[in-house]
Amino acid sequence: LWGGFAQKQYLPPNAVFHRVPAGVPSDQAALALPLGNGVEWAYLQGGVRIGESVLIQGPGQQGLACVLAAREAGAACIMVSGLTRDARRFELARALGAHHVIDIEQQDLLETVADITGGEMADLVIDCASGGTETVVSAIRLARKSGRVILGGQKRKRIPDFESDLLIRKFLTVKGMRGHSYESVELALQIIASGRYPLERMCTHVFEIGRAHV
Repeated sequence: LWGGFAQKQYLPPNAVFHRVPAGVPSDQAALALPLGNGVEWAYLQGGVRIGESVLIQGPGQQGLACVLAAREAGAACIMVSGLTRDARRFELARALGAHHVIDIEQQDLLETVADITGGEMADLVIDCASGGTETVVSAIRLARKSGRVILGGQKRKRIPDFESDLLIRKFLTVKGMRGHSYESVELALQIIASGRYPLERMCTHVFEIGRAHV
């Protein structure tokens, strides 16, 4: 926006800086913001704690970032749900710390989570899926009583016939997320610099500037 590929760059007075730790490759440093979202949603706002169960709907970049943050926070059971075409993302989710992956086209999501958690359901459900509003409804059903729900995947649609009383009966805390904070990005940079995770697998393509659409 302000000359990212230029020799000089304009920075406004309120620009935010993060120092990238020495030795971090530039392609992994570029993951600081999406991983910061994961830290913000799962840890800082989702409040995941040691020993808790977490269900993440959607194994895209944001969902995988939430897997990483939940693992760092000490979650005992991390579940990731997605579609059959997400097989490679499921594999990466496991490499980043997920304990279970659920193909909702092959398995019943509600029954599978109930089986994994012994009927308790998830302490924290994070909806990172885009598209339809079905995952919002399922997130609320998949959270345990007194559980938490984080909504991060924008739908741009209204939920038809939404049963709001379910929020009351289950005493749920529901938050909508938009992005990251300074603290979450700083924590993400620490995770990247630790080298504990195969983050190079999240950097799937490298393009020359000449191939970028301007």
